[in-house]
Amino acid sequence: MKIIDKIKRDKPFISLEFFPPKGHGEWPSFFQAVERLSNLDPLFASVTYGAGGSTHKDTLEIVTRLQKEHGLEAMAHLTCIGSSPDEVQNFLNELTSAGVNNVLALRGDPPNDAAPGFVPSPTLPHASDLVSFIRSSHPDLGIGVAGYPEAHPESLSPQADLSWLKLKLDNGADFSITQLFFDNRLYFDFVRSARSRGITKPIIPGILPVVSLKVIKRIVSLCGATIPADFMAALEEADLRGGAPAVLEVGVAFARRQAQELLNAGVPGVHIYTLNRAEVVLELVDGLLPL
Repeated sequence: MKIIDKIKRDKPFISLEFFPPKGHGEWPSFFQAVERLSNLDPLFASVTYGAGGSTHKDTLEIVTRLQKEHGLEAMAHLTCIGSSPDEVQNFLNELTSAGVNNVLALRGDPPNDAAPGFVPSPTLPHASDLVSFIRSSHPDLGIGVAGYPEAHPESLSPQADLSWLKLKLDNGADFSITQLFFDNRLYFDFVRSARSRGITKPIIPGILPVVSLKVIKRIVSLCGATIPADFMAALEEADLRGGAPAVLEVGVAFARRQAQELLNAGVPGVHIYTLNRAEVVLELVDGLLPL
């Protein structure tokens, strides 16, 4: 089933994002976490796709198992920056053969081992091109894309970034999931600006629970998101007071309040970046409306 059809039918909702474990030795514990979180009845579950497509085989196998063994509506991330049309076509064919009906279309980042002077695919240089390709070659697939409340780090301006989002949606994407953010005003302003530009399709907020001070500093340095000064101060105070467990407690409580405020404001649902941490997500969603 297309995710957009589920979005129109089921509100409010939570959805989940997983990433493939680094090694197959971690797969049993990974699928144990999946099984625990499947009890939350998420609207869908997405699986990331490594830089330059480096985990595409694992992504394919995981979304297939999520769909067939765990009863989840699965969505595979797909990047195009280093891929040829034939490679993308083959991946899409494998997805549909496995019964997976949804894909998140992303430009992606160069692979970690890319040589100096790495050149993106000349035929699929942008996510908007990937959306067009998917919609043309597999018209029955559901397509999601990324949105950036604080603008993509490479965008010339927030206005230019919104133009790219509109192009992706106009080219055939069904909905957008936002990059992580920690100030809900950024999301509300982003949606308001998008609507003023004629973007009418759903924009789902993406929520990341902070589980480690070191990890979140690294993440925001890569994606360009900002952390409010008072939240960062609370995290640093927690780290001094009680180390990693105290940081986790503060981070999860903040994410729960953030998600609750968004749901109270009438968002379609919230997409949770799980970090493959079942306990964290279960604590986060505890008490949320009306789940």
